[in-house]
Parts: sequence; structure tokens; C-alpha cells
Amino acid sequence: MENREKFSSRIGFLLISAGCAIGLGNVWRFPFITGQYGGAAFVLIYLFFLIILGLPIMVMEYAVGRASQKSIARSFQVLEPKGTKWHWYSYVGMAGNYVLMMFYTTVAGWMISYFFKMLKGDFVNKTPQQIENIFGNMLADPKTLIFWMLVATTLGFLVCSLGLQNGVEKITCLFVVILILIVRSVTLDGASAGLKFYLIPDFAAVKKQGVMTVVSAAMGQAFFTLSLGIGAIAIFGSYIDKSRRLTGEAISVAI
Repeated sequence: MENREKFSSRIGFLLISAGCAIGLGNVWRFPFITGQYGGAAFVLIYLFFLIILGLPIMVMEYAVGRASQKSIARSFQVLEPKGTKWHWYSYVGMAGNYVLMMFYTTVAGWMISYFFKMLKGDFVNKTPQQIENIFGNMLADPKTLIFWMLVATTLGFLVCSLGLQNGVEKITCLFVVILILIVRSVTLDGASAGLKFYLIPDFAAVKKQGVMTVVSAAMGQAFFTLSLGIGAIAIFGSYIDKSRRLTGEAISVAI
């Protein structure tokens, strides 16, 4: 078997796995669907599906990656019993990753654009309607969108070009950013009302939205949270040492 670069530490592996799993799915998408579907009541349903569906599938993806030592593009070709067609799924997985990249590079471009807008003070003393218009104007400008998408893509390629340990593992600041966001959010005006909405279940809101609608959204978010179903997590499984229990690693990332 070819020599493959390994993570320099277990904490590096966990942070990178968590970074892939959390991503924009929780930083950007989770807050607004939580607000839409009943706050803490939705969160409880979401956590339920994260445990009963998300964790087992994450362990399976880890297992595929560790056993094959390949990405989704080649893992099933290596593992499938002779005469079976499991490798067909690799094409679905790769297509899914390309579609996901279209989404992520676009939204990451928005975030980089907003970072510079913030530095310039574009949002200072603006009303909510004016801020909404700034976003609308950005979406209506294809050249701007393409430029920031290319910036996000280029940064991603630059990080990957440095390799696993010197690039992907070292340039991992998501956890620090999350902690900063937490501290900032709970010190904003009205934070106590937000925490109540997030932590005290209101099942009447679930009923109002429709139980099956909320359940479907919670299931989708559980998959989206952990980046499941397209083999994105399997690649991290290929770097898990055989002395580690896959279920334990999955639980650590999910937590």
C-alpha cells in the first residue's frame, strides 16, 4: 500500500473532521431553520435524529474510508465483493460533492465579501431593510458573485496544495471562530430572549408549522450537519488509526 500522509495529532484529526461536519450547515443554515421551526422544540427533534441516524451513518462512512484507504471515488471499487455493483454509488457520491462545492464556494464567497464590507463599515448605522438591500444588490451582480466564488475556490486550493499537515491541519481556525461567535452572540442586546427561544421548547410552534414538516427538516439538518451521504466523511475515516474505535471518533465529532 502506498505511503499516505497522516495527521500529526488526534486533536488535529478531530478538529478537521468537526470542521468538515459543522461547516456552513450549522453556522449559517441551522440558526434560520431553528427560528423557522420552533426554536428549542426543533433542536430536540434534530438532536434525536442526529443520534439515531447521523451517528450510525457517520460510523459507516468512517469504516468505508478506513478499510479502503481511498476517497469516495475509489473506495467501493476496492471493497465491493466480486460481481456486485457497489461502485455505482461512487458516481453518485462524486456528483454530490461537485454539487456541494458549487454551494459552498458560492456561500463562502458571500462570507468573504461581507468580511470586507464589514471592514469598510458598509453596515454601520444601516436599517435592517438597507442591510437586506445590500445582500439583494450583491445577488443581482453576477460579476461580483463569480469574483468572490473564485477567491474562495483559490484559497481552498492553496490550503490543500500545502498538504495535509502543513495545510489542511494547520489552517484550522473554525473552532476558535465558533467560540468568538458564541461569546459575541450572548453579549448582544436581547441575547436572553434569544437563549430562551433556543433552550425552552415550544411544541405549539411545531404543531403550527406541521409535525411532519419539522421532522423532515430536522432529519435533513442532521445529515447536513455531519456532511453525510456523499462520502465527504469517508476520506477522514481513511486517516483513522486502527487502534481507534470508529464509534468513539464519531461521537467526539458529533458532540
